[in-house]
Amino acid sequence: MSPPAGAGLECRNLAAGYGPVPAVHDVSLSVRPGEMVAILGPNGAGKSTTLLALAGDLPLQGGEVYFDGRREERPMYQRARAGLAFATEERSVFMGLTVQDNLRLGRGPISYALELVPELRPLLRRRVGLLSGGEQQMLTLARALAARPAVLLADELSLGLAPLILDRLLQLARRAADDGVAVLIVEQQARKALRYCDRGYVLARGRVMLEGTASELRDQLPEIEATYLAAAPSAAPAVEDETT
Repeated sequence: MSPPAGAGLECRNLAAGYGPVPAVHDVSLSVRPGEMVAILGPNGAGKSTTLLALAGDLPLQGGEVYFDGRREERPMYQRARAGLAFATEERSVFMGLTVQDNLRLGRGPISYALELVPELRPLLRRRVGLLSGGEQQMLTLARALAARPAVLLADELSLGLAPLILDRLLQLARRAADDGVAVLIVEQQARKALRYCDRGYVLARGRVMLEGTASELRDQLPEIEATYLAAAPSAAPAVEDETT
């Protein structure tokens, strides 16, 4: 039986990958409207593969995906039209265009994007290629959230960014969840992510090893880090210059 209408996003026994052998196996997870959920794990765990399969960019090799209570088999562009937003780790922005033009290409009003991220207002006429990495990622999230999606997928917001910038991005994602969006993030910075999330899943070797509330996972973090996240960098990642 399908999940009830308004159930956000769910997958059951998902298998997906880039060749004949799946990179993820039997992954079952869900995110409901008003929730922020983290997928944690080391490099190569299958976190990004899971998001790409949920978004419709990778075909399923097994299992099922449900979006808003219905079994989902449409391609990614149709899921986007139906209310699924995907902020990739590559910062999906047009470097040669201005911030204002990038926002115009989104599905939501520029005014709402600037309400969400007022830091972009003085940068509207600046070419995106001249922005810092954190500003580019804020632009990516602002454009996605201005469309008022039902579901937001965000992949590795922390990649190469200063801790304060990551906090700002996670605050944006948390605000979206509080406004009723189902937010699912992939993140290596487990401690920071769990401060903002309601629940989490730990992936390793393409499988869900643990799941629980943010509080439960925080209580187990030393064990989780030693057992499952040892492949992830223990030190802070290289930080970009966040000056404008």
